[in-house]
Amino acid sequence: MYSDASGIFKDGFFRFLEILKGDHVFQTNISSFNSSLIIKGIHVVIVSPSDELQHGVDESYKLSVPMLGDPSYAYIEAKTVYGALHALETFSQVCYFNHSSRVIEIRQAPWIIFDEPRFSYRGLLIDTSRHFLPVPVIKKVIDSMTFAKLNVLHWHIVDEESFPLEIPSYPKLWNGAYSSSERYSMAQAAEIVRQVIIMHLFGYAQRRGIHVLAEIDAPGHAKSWGIGYPSLWPSINCTQPLDVSNDFTFKVIDGILSDISKIFKYRFVHLGGDEVNTSCWTSTPHVSNWLKEQGLNGDEAYRYFVLKAQEIALSYGYKIVNWEETFVNFGSKLSRETVIHHWLRGGVVQQAVAAGFQCIVSNQESWYLDNVGTTWKTFYANEPLFNIRKPQQKALVMGGEVCMWGERVDGSDIEQTIWPRAAAAAERLWTPYDKVAKDTTEVTERLAHFRCLLNQRGVAAAPLTGWGRAAPMEPGSCYKQ
Repeated sequence: MYSDASGIFKDGFFRFLEILKGDHVFQTNISSFNSSLIIKGIHVVIVSPSDELQHGVDESYKLSVPMLGDPSYAYIEAKTVYGALHALETFSQVCYFNHSSRVIEIRQAPWIIFDEPRFSYRGLLIDTSRHFLPVPVIKKVIDSMTFAKLNVLHWHIVDEESFPLEIPSYPKLWNGAYSSSERYSMAQAAEIVRQVIIMHLFGYAQRRGIHVLAEIDAPGHAKSWGIGYPSLWPSINCTQPLDVSNDFTFKVIDGILSDISKIFKYRFVHLGGDEVNTSCWTSTPHVSNWLKEQGLNGDEAYRYFVLKAQEIALSYGYKIVNWEETFVNFGSKLSRETVIHHWLRGGVVQQAVAAGFQCIVSNQESWYLDNVGTTWKTFYANEPLFNIRKPQQKALVMGGEVCMWGERVDGSDIEQTIWPRAAAAAERLWTPYDKVAKDTTEVTERLAHFRCLLNQRGVAAAPLTGWGRAAPMEPGSCYKQ
């Protein structure tokens, strides 16, 4: 049985109480209420003694709330503490504060809920290269993810615009940050991800049942690396992709993965590999000469780079996620430990699972949050298993992810750009296919209710009406916007 030595459930229970209490003023004299209608407490049974958070951890739960009892208790049963946290979240969402009686009511009782996710990977990408996101903003995003039962924060940490993460093995890398105050120390990363080493505490995301997937994109999207180490560039005038001919490039990648492996304990690491234009290699004399010596053209050098980066990641015990271009270009030459992250072309998921690769779905026309013209209905209608028929191929789709690319968002508007559209995708990723609404009009009322719940919890979720992050159209109830 679970002992909660780490305090994960205790902390979750106190967060649950804080959410229920909010800023309400309660009726403290309950003697006038029928005692059989009062919930005296919650009995919780967690089967597994482990609180290790890894991919595929059992997130199922049973929640029972009786109509009457003397005394009356709610019951939570879960295989793991992370299923129990989901049960508390569900319980919080069936509670309602009655402003007349000034008590919390559980409407439509009795409740008996058996629940588990359809997909094990239900992700949200944030991008801290295009705009730096302060740690409190990231923590608030993590909190909001738990309300919708999303369970993977894909942290696109660096890109060509900036390199904000401290890498002790190569301390000049974060010279590529926008400024000295727009950086993440390894201690901050540890706090967000897993543990504050000095205090031996589980980190912010892990204590909420959320994996953190680190992305270090290479060889493209990497101009910022060369601010601190210019030799990573093919030349001063041709700064990306990273110099494939330079052994130092791969030493730096090894150092990065060595350092982050001490913090990011999720089974997977994302190595990017997308949007690589090799003309910089073929047009730079010393790189071009190296290509000739190796008998490689630009495309073959691209494959060489990706496969060598994969070997390094594998040496640190990671499974690898790459953007779909790597599969489109190299197919079966990729490590069999590769997960293909779909974002661009139609048919890639079907081809990848047919070839035996696992996949994550993030098709840009449906699940890119920075496309503010994409409405919540499109997010809801996107089916990760579209046109996949064979059960063994369906099983290779780990799930999906909505992507909050950072070109036009920062701490001032990230919440209303993510929510409520991400919640529409979250329902699709959690709910069994046969219970997913086939008509989005069936979803409108409950998604509006969830959006208002987010607002009540301090999350700046935008109205359902209009485009993503649109302002309210006119005065009116939250539930009608």
